[in-house]
Amino acid sequence: MRVAFPPSPSPLRVWTRGFLLVLLSSAWVNLCFSMEVTVPATIIRLNGTSVKLSCTFNSCYKVDNKQFTLNWTYQECSNCTEELFALYRRKIIILKTEQFWDRVEWSGNPNKNDASVTIHELQLSDEGYYNCHVLNPPDRHKGLGTIYLSVVTEEPPKRDSTVAVIVGSSIGGSIAALSLTLVAVKCVRRKKKQDLQSEDQKMEEEGKTEGEENEEEGTKQQ
Repeated sequence: MRVAFPPSPSPLRVWTRGFLLVLLSSAWVNLCFSMEVTVPATIIRLNGTSVKLSCTFNSCYKVDNKQFTLNWTYQECSNCTEELFALYRRKIIILKTEQFWDRVEWSGNPNKNDASVTIHELQLSDEGYYNCHVLNPPDRHKGLGTIYLSVVTEEPPKRDSTVAVIVGSSIGGSIAALSLTLVAVKCVRRKKKQDLQSEDQKMEEEGKTEGEENEEEGTKQQ
C-alpha cells in the first residue's frame, strides 16, 4: 500500500515566509521598543506670567514608577549645555537651580502619560530650549521632545479684520465705479450712434422731398 505524502513547499516559498515573519517581527520590535513624545514646537508667553510646558508620551508598556525616569533640561541656545532642573525617580524632584529656584511646579502624571511642568513668574532670561527626556522600561529607547520658549514684553498684536474689510470695500467700490463708468461710456456711444442714424435718416427724407418737388415743377412747366 502506497502512502501519499503532501508535496513539500518549494525553497522559494519557505524563504518568502521566513522573510515576512522576520520583517513583521522587526516592525513589532521597533514599535514596542520605541517611545513617542509629543510637545509643542514653540510657545510664546508674556514676561511675568506662567507657562505650562506640555509633554506627553506613548509607550507599549504600563508605567512602573520604580523604573520610569524623566529629565527636564534647559538650554539657553541650541548648542549650549543642558542644565537639569527637574527629574522623576519614583517621585518628582524639582531642583532649586540658580536659573529657576522655586518657580517650577510639577503638572504631570506618569500614569496618564503626562510629564508636563509649569514655570511661574517668567523672566526674559527663561527664553530658550526645554527638553523633555522620557524613558519607560522595558522600552529600550528614550523619548525626547524639545520646546522653544519665547518670552516677550508685549503681547503680539492681534490681526485686525477691519483692515480686510476696508480693503475689500475699497476694491468693491472701485469695481462698482468702473462698472458704472463702462455703462456710462456704452450709453454715450449708443446715443451718438442713434443720433447719427437719425441725422442720416432725416437727410435721406429731405433728399426724397426735394426730388419729388423738382419732379412736380417740371411737370407743371410742360
